[in-house]
Amino acid sequence: MHAVLEERLGAEWRALFLEFEDKPAAAASIGQVHRAVWHDGREVAVKVQYPGAGEALLSDLTQLSRFARLLGPLVPGMDIKPLIAEMRERVAEELDYALEAEAQRIHAEEFADDPDVVVPAVVHQSDQVLVTEWMDGVPLSEVIADGTEEQRDRAGQLLARFLFSGPARTGLLHADPHPGNFRLLPGTGEDEGPESWRLGVLDFGTVDRLPGGLPETIGTCLRMAVTGEADTVYELLREEGFVKESVVLDPDAVLEYLLPIIEPAEVEAFVFTRAWMRTQAARIADPAPRPPAGQAAQPAPAYLLIHRVTLSTIGVLCQLNATVRLRDELAEWLPGFEEPGPA
Repeated sequence: MHAVLEERLGAEWRALFLEFEDKPAAAASIGQVHRAVWHDGREVAVKVQYPGAGEALLSDLTQLSRFARLLGPLVPGMDIKPLIAEMRERVAEELDYALEAEAQRIHAEEFADDPDVVVPAVVHQSDQVLVTEWMDGVPLSEVIADGTEEQRDRAGQLLARFLFSGPARTGLLHADPHPGNFRLLPGTGEDEGPESWRLGVLDFGTVDRLPGGLPETIGTCLRMAVTGEADTVYELLREEGFVKESVVLDPDAVLEYLLPIIEPAEVEAFVFTRAWMRTQAARIADPAPRPPAGQAAQPAPAYLLIHRVTLSTIGVLCQLNATVRLRDELAEWLPGFEEPGPA
């Protein structure tokens, strides 16, 4: 770690810090985070990429792409190769700390005065080293394990709000919504009740660029799915490349496949539970009727990260056992979800 810092920040790298903890505060697949004090007195998180991690990761994905044609027969109707190519391109971006710093700066500026979301500022960035302001708070994993009902509900609502509002406000989608990337920050001052708690957001290594926000087609399809317009939804999904022309599906079966997204959007407040998630997973995996919509339909490459974020978010909300007014967030931030008004 010292060698990497010396190579990336210079031989006098320690002069940049008043304090530096050699023991990592956190670790991930391609790097680790150290707590430190910047030379101006700010507490900071120093993210250091493991030497060779990037090359190893891209090599693994290259090997995976070579097996794509062998995976095809296992998932009829699904074209694996372009999905792997899209995943490889997005993962390659995660290795670029300059892109990560840019994405974090954009979010930090946009949410600077937001009452619900906190994004740490970027302090310094160089190749394979990223320094940001340190953020305390309760990790979402701890809220999942030991949080009160109020904490769980508030964390769930804020998570949904951030992930749906982010693309509309920044043109970027935070594409790695796992519990380790979020903190629940208690309220300060006189108001310390649940409604004052905020969501701290970390790690902008994986983002999707959505200049116009989330695609309107998603909102339109979801609105029509909620009202049971199976044939129209099926045709829209086919137009967007989710269903190949060579594949024929029952439109009603497609709506059944989309239930994990439809059900939470049908009601004012939805209770996300592990039991509900297990039920959905078992239903989607059911081999009858054939062809299963879950195997014959696939996200178009451009929608791959959106699909990942949607399913991952639902998974985290179920871990939280949170009651969330998801429909409110969809109505405010997802283009096409609200019925268009008169011209």
